[in-house]
Amino acid sequence: MRLPGRLGALRERNFRLFFIGQATSQLGTGMVGVALSFAVLDLTGSVADLGLVLAAQTVPLVVFLLLGGTVADRLPRRAVMLVSDSARAVTQGTLAALLITGHAELWHLLALQFLGGTATAFFLPSVTGLTTQVVSVERLQEANALRSLASSGGSIAGPAVAGVLVATVGPGWALAADAGSFAVSAFFLGRLRLPPHDLISQTTMLRDLLEGWQEFRSRIWLVLANVHAAIANVTMLAPFYVIGPAVAKRSLGGAGAWALIVSCFGIGLVAGGFISLTLRPRRPMLVGLAATISNVPALVLLAVRAPAIVIALSAVPAGATLTFLNTVWETTLQQQVPGRLLSRIVAYDWLAALVFQPIGYAAAGLVAAHLLGLSGTLWLGAAIGSVSTVFIVSLPSIRTLEAKPVVSTADQEARA
Repeated sequence: MRLPGRLGALRERNFRLFFIGQATSQLGTGMVGVALSFAVLDLTGSVADLGLVLAAQTVPLVVFLLLGGTVADRLPRRAVMLVSDSARAVTQGTLAALLITGHAELWHLLALQFLGGTATAFFLPSVTGLTTQVVSVERLQEANALRSLASSGGSIAGPAVAGVLVATVGPGWALAADAGSFAVSAFFLGRLRLPPHDLISQTTMLRDLLEGWQEFRSRIWLVLANVHAAIANVTMLAPFYVIGPAVAKRSLGGAGAWALIVSCFGIGLVAGGFISLTLRPRRPMLVGLAATISNVPALVLLAVRAPAIVIALSAVPAGATLTFLNTVWETTLQQQVPGRLLSRIVAYDWLAALVFQPIGYAAAGLVAAHLLGLSGTLWLGAAIGSVSTVFIVSLPSIRTLEAKPVVSTADQEARA
């Protein structure tokens, strides 16, 4: 296949198949939020019930994520992902059938989303590790950037497709499409040509889990980066998503203004993926973490009730930064962490994100409602986020961490 240099990863058969499956799956995942919300509201009309169903997705992620990372380091990662995709195809397909036939009840949604969330907890730690097995080392960041683009594209196109399906044929059909996307992902995973799996661990699961924790905390740069990411999630991203809609409703003209802002954030997410295809900083964590300061202008502009178009424009670099940081972060992990430990380290990474995101959402709402008001909470988030960013980039373990020199697969084989 003749492709531009920055898309060279797609020339490699294994990654091309892997990417097609994952891009399809990400499109389906992007449809779930809209489809599931209207499925619950059509069924019971209760926002509280919707909260319970969404929690049923998230709770098993937190509970089983570390176990999923440990399993992915012990067993063939493709096999773990195949089982996960197959399980999610069944759970979403079953829910779709129940909704389409009019037999769905609330407990069906709760149980099936819990099972689907459990499968996702095993999938997420596996995918980062499998990426290193399906693409040559010199194209690793390209591969991660393309995966980020697929995720960003799915988050934009998925809700739009789901909206059309929900409005025309009902939420059950949108969930059926999501089930089909998992089946497509499993099909392409099954076509990968991978070397035989070597048994990685002869020890107990508990010992492997503890080893993962020891390895995670021994990397000071990784611990510090996770602390900053947690602070950014709580003080910058959470106020943006929680308080932003309220500001738009009260001062910017309503839902249309917020839709414009969020759409521009989504454009930034895609732009960040394209930037990641070409920009390879020598000190990736320094550049990636420093760029998180780009979230501050959007918070400040919301706080001062700037025009919606100005806030929307400021959301573009904020979105681009998020995708770029995620790409270089994942690439750095793949380069710095031995393959036998990678899924466990990634699981601890995901756990930090999943735990602190809901905490940030709750905290932002409570602080705005009972302490500082909308603008005060936005100013506080901007101030803490700025201080945290300046502090993290001043630390030697972040400033001095360099990307490892890339030795091509051909060179590695020649030396062997």
